[in-house]
Amino acid sequence: MVTKPLSVRTKMNLSKNNQMHGIVKICNQNAKLTMADSRAICRYLCTTFPEDGNRTLYGTGSLERASIEQWLQAEAQSFDAPSSELVFQLAFAPHLKDVHPDEARIAENEKKLQNMLGVYDEMLSKHKYLAGDEFTLADLSHLPSSHYIVNSSDRGRKLFTAKKHVAKWYEKISTRDSWMQVVKMQKEHPGTFE
Repeated sequence: MVTKPLSVRTKMNLSKNNQMHGIVKICNQNAKLTMADSRAICRYLCTTFPEDGNRTLYGTGSLERASIEQWLQAEAQSFDAPSSELVFQLAFAPHLKDVHPDEARIAENEKKLQNMLGVYDEMLSKHKYLAGDEFTLADLSHLPSSHYIVNSSDRGRKLFTAKKHVAKWYEKISTRDSWMQVVKMQKEHPGTFE
């Protein structure tokens, strides 16, 4: 699969100076529309520029799109809350002054995430990726939090390696060239805790 960078700079205003409460937002100059939610931005880019980048990222038909949407909703409603809490507790809290990881919150959210990953493992026993046999936005949406959890500690890593099919899936999505480029860029331009 050949991908190319999106040619959106002339059509979109996306910059570090264009932030709302620390969240990068995207502005379409023609439609005078502003979005700050990363999921909405991804959907917008996939539908507005379907010929740029990975054409199957958001599905090529209504059935594929519905399957991807189902997993995007699962990520937003059931994966995001426990994974975000674990990212904070395992990856960031240890580096903050006067903030200590909360073992009770970690245990509570590990259990929630383990339950969700059990559902994922069952689906991944039948398909290579969440929404079928192609990498899609459903898989991509899981990468940021998963990356921080897996790379924060052995405890975090075990959440994604304890289930056979989840482990294979995470290995596939986290070693994609495009994601490796993101990781490289993060190392070259570290944030506050690096």
